[in-house]
Amino acid sequence: MVRFDAVLFDCDGVLVDSEPITNGVLRQMLNEAGWALSAAECERIFIGKAVRDERVRIEAETGQPLTDEWMRAFYARRDQRLRAELQTVRGALDAVVAAHGHTAGRIACASGADRPKVVMQIGMAGMAPYFGDRIFSGHDQPRSKPHPDVYLAAAAHLGVDPARCLVIEDTATGAQAGLAAGATVWGYCQHGDGRAFEGLPVAKVMHHMAELAQALPTLR
Repeated sequence: MVRFDAVLFDCDGVLVDSEPITNGVLRQMLNEAGWALSAAECERIFIGKAVRDERVRIEAETGQPLTDEWMRAFYARRDQRLRAELQTVRGALDAVVAAHGHTAGRIACASGADRPKVVMQIGMAGMAPYFGDRIFSGHDQPRSKPHPDVYLAAAAHLGVDPARCLVIEDTATGAQAGLAAGATVWGYCQHGDGRAFEGLPVAKVMHHMAELAQALPTLR
């Protein structure tokens, strides 16, 4: 198997189990704004994407503009819940430690979420010493996922050809971003059969993050 020069991790759903919390708060606030959607619908529409990227639909469904004030309220309620309830994905810390050692520290987190949230969650998960300042947000790029910008930025910062990067993603949107960057993508699917990646040329689908730690020593 090919040795990778860098490992680029998504954050939500890969390092921390934050998606149910974030989407729960988002659904509640959208319901309050007049858009009655189910938990399954909220996940289907928003997981793997930035909320602002769905501005047109949100405004059409609620009949209200998506204001900065509304977004600030969402961030505040979301972060309060995350601080109280966030859990690290099983095996994720060991996978990060293994990737850090395997690549001589050339790892990064490339998320579609806002950077303050990502930094907070990585700190809560005990991973900050391994990532340092190598944390990238799609909000800071010209385009967020499924476009490749955030992964290209992370690879450039590390000085690694994207084709020599391994991307770990849990959504089709994120996998599309990694593939568009020219990286090899491994999908992570804690539950189910990996159908989220159906039709995408992901190289491997993992069901436990321990699989990454186990696989890295075999990549030469």
